[in-house]
Amino acid sequence: MPNVYIVNKGCHDYSKAEGYGSLVYLSRDMYSRFSTGKIFRVFREQMKGSSSDDYILISGLSVMSSVACSIFAAKHNRINLLLFNSGPKLEDHYVQRTIVMEDL
Repeated sequence: MPNVYIVNKGCHDYSKAEGYGSLVYLSRDMYSRFSTGKIFRVFREQMKGSSSDDYILISGLSVMSSVACSIFAAKHNRINLLLFNSGPKLEDHYVQRTIVMEDL
């Protein structure tokens, strides 16, 4: 079963993402957006066992999502994203998007 790497735990309910895989929180603490080296080291360790079938669920600081996606792309030559979609006339759900780097 794939993993869903959630960039930052925050206070959101991520239970609907469980249908895509096991939830793995890359961070639970607050980080300064300027602590890019620390974010990289923590995320690199958390994503050491990742596979090309796993997902990145975007949350938290944009720099944290950027670092997570960069690590994933460097390891797997692709990015599999889970993006939250909600709206007044929509049922809340996640949308999958994949970018394959060899398409560059």
